[in-house]
Amino acid sequence: MRVGVNGAAGRMGRTVCAAVVADPDLELVAAADPGGAGETVEGIEVAGELHSFADAGCDVVVDFTVAAAARDTLPWLALHGMHAVVGTTGFNDDDFALFESSFGGDDGPNAVIAANFAISAVLMMRFAEMAAPHFDTAEIIELHHDRKIDAPSGTAVTTTERIAAARDGNFAVDPTEHEVYPGARGGTGPAGVRVHSVRMRGMVAHQEVIFGATGQTLTIRQDSYDRESFMPGVVLACKQIAAVPGLARSLDPFL
Repeated sequence: MRVGVNGAAGRMGRTVCAAVVADPDLELVAAADPGGAGETVEGIEVAGELHSFADAGCDVVVDFTVAAAARDTLPWLALHGMHAVVGTTGFNDDDFALFESSFGGDDGPNAVIAANFAISAVLMMRFAEMAAPHFDTAEIIELHHDRKIDAPSGTAVTTTERIAAARDGNFAVDPTEHEVYPGARGGTGPAGVRVHSVRMRGMVAHQEVIFGATGQTLTIRQDSYDRESFMPGVVLACKQIAAVPGLARSLDPFL
């Protein structure tokens, strides 16, 4: 597969480029990043425009950028017949409707948009989904490095949505009547799941899902200690994207 990387000059983009180069079944042929145009990443000069992907004949483009940019990038990739592997988060329902129409053809191209490409994180979300119908209360604590500007994380949002969809009705009502420090109980997601965000130096990406019922709790925790943890999932998606039709919204169909 001939691979392009969008956002190639960023921390995740550089890691993706290195992972593509290291895999014998993939070939890095193009890199783009308006903020890093002219730099060299893994021997490829970073372009400032998307047309470099078409010029290089990319089969698939990996996008780790921001939602505002990806809203334009993904339809462009579909229009030019390129698959998309997307780790960008922050999309809304209208965005997904657009992406589904862009990548909805029977003959491709296809796309996967995943909140997290770490295999352990994919399994964590699946296990939480399985546990959700069996407990009365649930809370999520997500912990990330101190350069992450959004909260909660895309993984936490996706986990909350999957937990809510897996059960009939909300969890038990939160008994808190007064917060000494406003926000101490976190934010409330679907089905009444409380979500807490930690931003701290020394962290990379971590999440706990805690379920409770009378006399018992279940804690499911996932830890990514390095950006390398996301690369097996990204590489897997690049290799299999042509065989997973339409738009996938998680890595699950690839496992």
